[in-house]
Amino acid sequence: MAIKPYDERLDQLLRTAADVFAAKGFHPTTMRDLARATGMSLAGMYHYVAGKEELLFLIQRQCFENVYQGALHAVESATGPTERLRAFIRHHVTFFAQHMSEMKVLSHEAGSLSGERERPIIDLKRRYVDLLAGLIEALDTPRDVRIAAYALFGMMNWIYTWYHTAGPLSAEELAEQFTQLYLYGLQAPSTPVSPAG
Repeated sequence: MAIKPYDERLDQLLRTAADVFAAKGFHPTTMRDLARATGMSLAGMYHYVAGKEELLFLIQRQCFENVYQGALHAVESATGPTERLRAFIRHHVTFFAQHMSEMKVLSHEAGSLSGERERPIIDLKRRYVDLLAGLIEALDTPRDVRIAAYALFGMMNWIYTWYHTAGPLSAEELAEQFTQLYLYGLQAPSTPVSPAG
């Protein structure tokens, strides 16, 4: 499947489509709904994508690629296993706090792609989970690292249902609280702990 190169107008189309899919759901949304929301003509949208499933694919691919590459950079900049996990959590939470619509779409429309569009997204997800699983394994704790990874994703991935960026807690502060809860449970100290590395 040939994917057209990105440009500013396509990026705007993807952002708006993510907002519409998040608000209305992928399946009820029509291309006419998207045309109204974007201010583009149907012909203009079809210049960029073959239909709404390709839009969903592009939203998911762009989001997973960006969060994965950002996580790699964050982890590479950290020292020691605890600090690398902390960097991963901080990046994940702050990234999705800035991309709430995309986050909702990723969570709710995970099974809406089919055929040749589904496989690349599954592969991207697997690479991202593998990255986190490796970070957890490096902590050398006697746990099933896959369960531990999915438990952490479960804690982080639903913030779009209750977290507000304009609220009293910054995304960085939220990420630190998640880190403390994940590493130390409810017995975590109220102040950040220096990473043991």
